[in-house]
Amino acid sequence: MLGVILAILVLPLAVAIASFLAPARVAAGITIVSGIACFGLVLALIPHATRGATTYLSYLRADSLSCVFLLATAFLYAAVAVYAAGYLKGRTDRYARRFYLGFNVFAGAMLAAPLMSSLALLWIAIEVTTVVSALLVAIEDTDGAAEASWKYVLIASAGLGLALLATIFAYYAGAQVLGAHSNLAIQPLISVGSRLPKTPVRLAFLLAVLGYGTKVGLVPVHTWLPDAHSEAPTPVSAMLSGALLATSFYAILRFYQIAAATLGSGFPRGTLLVFGIASLLLASLYVFGQRDVKRLLAYSSVEHMGILAIGVSFGAPVALAGVLLHVLAHAAAKGNAFMGAGVFTVTYGTKQMSAMRDGLRLLPWSGPLFLLSIFALSAFPPSGIFRSEFEIVAGGLGHGDYAAAAVLVVVVTIAFIGLATSTTNVLLSPVPAEQAPGEPSAWMVVPVLAGLAVLVLLGVHPPGELTNLITQAAAQLRGAP
Repeated sequence: MLGVILAILVLPLAVAIASFLAPARVAAGITIVSGIACFGLVLALIPHATRGATTYLSYLRADSLSCVFLLATAFLYAAVAVYAAGYLKGRTDRYARRFYLGFNVFAGAMLAAPLMSSLALLWIAIEVTTVVSALLVAIEDTDGAAEASWKYVLIASAGLGLALLATIFAYYAGAQVLGAHSNLAIQPLISVGSRLPKTPVRLAFLLAVLGYGTKVGLVPVHTWLPDAHSEAPTPVSAMLSGALLATSFYAILRFYQIAAATLGSGFPRGTLLVFGIASLLLASLYVFGQRDVKRLLAYSSVEHMGILAIGVSFGAPVALAGVLLHVLAHAAAKGNAFMGAGVFTVTYGTKQMSAMRDGLRLLPWSGPLFLLSIFALSAFPPSGIFRSEFEIVAGGLGHGDYAAAAVLVVVVTIAFIGLATSTTNVLLSPVPAEQAPGEPSAWMVVPVLAGLAVLVLLGVHPPGELTNLITQAAAQLRGAP
């Protein structure tokens, strides 16, 4: 499987270079091929990951946990690549080539992060995602985009500075047991966790939650997220929300494994519970009164990252499985929602929801698909998010965390009311002037249909191989051998 791993790493970067040199149509085509190929490669990796981890030269490692996050990123890479072909219609050749260069490097860095075997390499990969995505946020060349990109760089760089400090503390702790030659490989640190000094590990975990939590969008280090998601091109917003936040959460989970092996699960679970509830509460309130459709979805992302943190804090096997399923379902649902919002912004020429009306009639495909995507985000059955949140709540109740589970249910319901109120106005309010219905591009509809099919599949009957992958990944998080 080494060839598959290397192909996942190399293909997006090769296509990025080719995209910058080729005409826009060629760049769009090879990006679509690269996205679909990477998704296929990740699917091919899953059976091998469930049979055991694959390691190469102490630098690359693929196991069940990493494959869950690879799958979320690879699916979005393929779907958004198709969507971008329609979204960029009418853009200049120079803009398109710059976009595809950054887009492929961004996707490649997010695919690389879960394959890194050490905390240091993981930090480098996530740092690359910051640099590239900041340039993509600013690519529209407007004052708002430049401000959002600058804010993103400042806050994310400060966060990754804390994450680097967390990595240094983890090295110090590992060196006490493994010796100065320790290369921060994740699995050896977990294996000797019971012998690591507790204080540096505790500090490393706290700094990792704050540092990588900046990229995840956990409160109170989330403030870059609404601006960046709103100002970025819609394909970039979809990748930021569905893939980048999850990839950064993956980094926190690796520190969680080390902290749980050293300190027991109580301290890291309690820490994640505090950040998770704060994120969930704030996001559920901020979805009310939003006027920008992409900012509305950005705060929904903060909400769902809080759900992930709360789910891990429950610690029950079914809750951890629900968290990993939620990573996949949220990638599909939030990618769909942003792609649907992008159709609306193209059709109406604005991101302001007050100017969007009668969407169900004017957009005969994208209007209903956007509504279904919002329902999926709000955990309506039979979507995958309904199944994942049900498992998380069941795990919390079964583990005795009644108060946190109750807060989760109540606040998610409040967030749904906010989302439903905003989208109802956009989709159902009539407009006085008649306008002919129609879609901007079929390229912008097909990936949303694929995303909804995935959400139904995850909600009704996930494939057996995927269930096995999630079960094994949840066992890793519990510290099972």
